[in-house]
Amino acid sequence: MLILWFVVDTFAVWRVTHLIYAEDGPWNLFVRLRSFRVSHRLFGCFYCLSLWMAIPFALIQAQNWPEGLRLWLGLSGGAILLHRATESRHAPLPHWTEEPNAVSPDNAQE
Repeated sequence: MLILWFVVDTFAVWRVTHLIYAEDGPWNLFVRLRSFRVSHRLFGCFYCLSLWMAIPFALIQAQNWPEGLRLWLGLSGGAILLHRATESRHAPLPHWTEEPNAVSPDNAQE
């Protein structure tokens, strides 16, 4: 039964975090909230926001503080994994190519 609640809470943390981080919300509430300069530091990073959103879920489910700490980090980590799996705009991997007609100092003609 604990695994079921962990999975459900992970999805709930992801949903609330995604709602605040990336969605407009009713009456564009979250768009307006994210437009404030101070709130950008809090709402501009999915990873950071998921830590905050996981706190109440961990507090409700935990029986003691070590378990609460593990749940807090685990729920945030699960939400981040879901975010990475569903996000379509990942940063591209660095790619380097050498131009074929590049002139190097060794090949330079005088």
